[in-house]
Amino acid sequence: MSHREKQLKKSAVRVVESDLGVIDLPYLLLTLLLVAIGLLVLFSASYARAYYETKNAASVFVNQLIFAVMGIGVMWLISRVPYEWYQKLSLLILAASIGLLVLVPFIGTESGGATRWLDFGFVSFQPSEIAKFGVICSFAAIMAAHTRDMKTIRYGVAPYVVILGIIAVLLYLEPHMSATLIILALGFILMTLGGTDWKYLVGLVILGCLLVAVYLLTKGYTGGRISAWLHPENDPLDKGLQVLQSQYAIGSGGLLGLGFGRGRQKYLYLPEEHNDYIFAIACEELGFVGAIGILILFALLIIRSYWIAMHARDRFSMLLAAGLTTLLALQVFLNVAVVTNLLPSTGISLPFFSYGGTALIMQLAENGIVLNVSRSITQSPR
Repeated sequence: MSHREKQLKKSAVRVVESDLGVIDLPYLLLTLLLVAIGLLVLFSASYARAYYETKNAASVFVNQLIFAVMGIGVMWLISRVPYEWYQKLSLLILAASIGLLVLVPFIGTESGGATRWLDFGFVSFQPSEIAKFGVICSFAAIMAAHTRDMKTIRYGVAPYVVILGIIAVLLYLEPHMSATLIILALGFILMTLGGTDWKYLVGLVILGCLLVAVYLLTKGYTGGRISAWLHPENDPLDKGLQVLQSQYAIGSGGLLGLGFGRGRQKYLYLPEEHNDYIFAIACEELGFVGAIGILILFALLIIRSYWIAMHARDRFSMLLAAGLTTLLALQVFLNVAVVTNLLPSTGISLPFFSYGGTALIMQLAENGIVLNVSRSITQSPR
């Protein structure tokens, strides 16, 4: 190869990289830092139960580490996929997520009195996670296509209410209260960002409150959770066990914690210690200072993600990034609220910390989409 051909090849590579744009480094570093801390906390929280059940104290950690490496690879690949693809495929993604939800009552696997998982042998996942992404993509695409008509019922209310209604009914059949609340809240926030008239939004809030009340009255399993939330001491060995043990863990941590790896509640006292209630173990071992540090990292990631959304180059990418950020913020807030007993138990995991390989990959993939939106900010005009 001649010298000129080599120079042309290098120039071509630089042009391709320039067209891709530059990813947002603070957002990437915050994501990787949270994943790393999450893995460390997961190892400490899980090794007692892992050894009790498998005689291998590192089994849970190793599985999550493998998925974390895969997820980071997926995040990097997706950060290079143009976000316009999601706009073109938004309705297909939504239809696929609804189709998977339809399958759950028929072939789903039951756990904890609810049927929420699809298990295909090589992979198991909750279709509700895909439905959340489907709602974000479809809402952003419809709003971007009808920006000037968002004050009307036809384009500012009707399509979103229909989508949310179908998904809410399918989740009601599982039942899956936490996913229902997150998707309804997510849809409402996206409609607010999209420009739906405030009069319609107020009506939707009233309707949503009525539907939640009906849900609580008709689904008996939620009544026990509310009783355990208000008066866990009345049933300390059953329904109130998780709430009380979580509070013991948080209270034991004090200001600076018992020390990493020295927590006591993970020794089969606190159920779901490496899953939904992993933040309680972090509070016990790292104390108030460590817990606040974790929350600050989440806050910085969320703020940076909204910054990326605000600087996005078009309406669809703005709504897409804002929707994914809102989803992350809702999950973090609800998980911490449940662990600290601010809200009743709803079965929401803590992103990047709770055990679950497919969930971790999904979270990192969504962060990859936000990174791709950040690339577009530095791209040259098309």
